[in-house]
Amino acid sequence: MSQTILIVGGGIAGLCSAITLQQIGMKVKVYERNTAPAAAGAGIIIAPNALQALKPYGISSEIIRQGNPSDGFHILSDRGRPINQLAVPSGYGSLHSIHRKDLHHILLSALPPGTVEWGKQFLRLEQKDNHVRVAFSDGSQAAGSLVVAADGIHSSIRKQIFQKDTYRYAGYTCWRGVVSVDGLPRLSHRFIETWGTKGRFGIVPLPKNKVYWYALINARQSDPRIANYSTKDLHRLFQNYHDPIPDLLLKTTSHDMIHRDIVDIAPMKCFYSDRVVFIGDAAHAITPNMGQGACQAIEDARILAECLRIQSNYQEAFADYDARRRERIGQISNQSWKIGKMAQSESFLFTSIRNQLMKHAPERIYRSQAQRLYKFQL
Repeated sequence: MSQTILIVGGGIAGLCSAITLQQIGMKVKVYERNTAPAAAGAGIIIAPNALQALKPYGISSEIIRQGNPSDGFHILSDRGRPINQLAVPSGYGSLHSIHRKDLHHILLSALPPGTVEWGKQFLRLEQKDNHVRVAFSDGSQAAGSLVVAADGIHSSIRKQIFQKDTYRYAGYTCWRGVVSVDGLPRLSHRFIETWGTKGRFGIVPLPKNKVYWYALINARQSDPRIANYSTKDLHRLFQNYHDPIPDLLLKTTSHDMIHRDIVDIAPMKCFYSDRVVFIGDAAHAITPNMGQGACQAIEDARILAECLRIQSNYQEAFADYDARRRERIGQISNQSWKIGKMAQSESFLFTSIRNQLMKHAPERIYRSQAQRLYKFQL
């Protein structure tokens, strides 16, 4: 029977797994449901911990070369007044923003041609004593020794094996867009997130004279009225926020916006089941409040490869991977959830108190938290 490891999902988690597993000499094959590499999408931020995890593969240097660096996030009020700076500690490097399609291209370029098969929609899998067989919707099948489930928050593999959804709606919904910086003279080079009672707004400069923005407002889940919002609707909500927020929305066409409710999943009680191991959003989708969703998927990929490298038995390797990841994922997931609740408050009294507490909190508290977050450990 083939000793190939089958990776279901060709996003960041799946491609990084292919890279790290090939590096330790394993034969891998990636199966992605899309028919071609993604051309659309928004911006993404790669934090120092993810760059550390990718460093042995030459990918970090390429992200740094193509990305846009920042020393951290500046938190502002809706009037543009500073609340706090969530800085990257000295010696840890920088945050780097990059368009998702560019990151995807970097990861694909690190793989030998033919590693990814496109247009492969997962249908079902069957685990045997010495292999796993995966069936796809086009009628084809693949067999391998192990399966890495990297098929995202709505993982079909997770649903087949565990059957119980553990989704949690965060209480707010999100729009994202990417526009040209032309005509935005007041655009700062800083990474900014604005907290106001009508919602949050993030501004992240990208390379190639682009800027990535995102807006979050409290809403009922799957609200059809909200789902039909145009940029004019968003502009009406944020028109009194500081510059250049209104202008960013006016520059964006409704067709170029991406809208999704913010949902996470409680981290799985076990990140593996016999010959199947779960990584990234398939295992522990995190709310985006700490910019760690993709970064933790990258950490997963590196640590899974390390566990398979040092353990001759796959069951022991999967148990080791689970043990190494569980506490860190749980802490980040819980902290991100709490930050979202605090940042999305619509109470004038609460937000006034919150802003003052954040403004005067000892710097050592933030520095200590950032050091734990941005340090990658095998």
